Amino acid sequence: MIRISDSAQGHFRNLLSQQESGTNIRVFVVNPGQANAECGVSYCPPDAVEADDIILPFSGFDAVVDEQSAPFLEDAEIDYVEQELGSQLTLKAPNAKAKKVADDAPLIERVDYVIQSQINPQLASHGGQVVLTEITEKGVAILQFGGGCNGCSMVDVTLKEGIEKQLVELFPNELTGVADATEHSRGEHSYY
Repeated sequence: MIRISDSAQGHFRNLLSQQESGTNIRVFVVNPGQANAECGVSYCPPDAVEADDIILPFSGFDAVVDEQSAPFLEDAEIDYVEQELGSQLTLKAPNAKAKKVADDAPLIERVDYVIQSQINPQLASHGGQVVLTEITEKGVAILQFGGGCNGCSMVDVTLKEGIEKQLVELFPNELTGVADATEHSRGEHSYY
């Protein structure tokens, strides 16, 4: 579920050695499955462990995960990098905003997962997002743009050269293309 690098494990062991005996770490997601999801790591004293928590053993400590956060922490990675200018603990949880779906899930669920976990984080840098509204019988994903993408002069390029290429490549025998169902109106919110 969660991979913790050797350097991060060493960092946690060092921090935990200064805490009450039996204290571990808790890895969690706030607002799991939502666009504003955030991941975190905190101390988890022995009296804070709940009966339905998942315990992941590591070298010298355990990582405690609450049942609600668990599906959103699939494929999560924690790393600790020391550099001349300081050190940094990083937590990457690609499924925090959208729970990972099974490979045999319906096409619409798998495409929506890719949009939420890969495409929308890219669009967010421009204040935009896209929502999958349907997939036609001919395999065309119908998308609705919002935020900074609505009215953006580059939306056609983003749609065809970015999103369509990525989705058709990931679902080659299932998707034939994408179409924009947005009524674009240029405004202050538009990126360009």
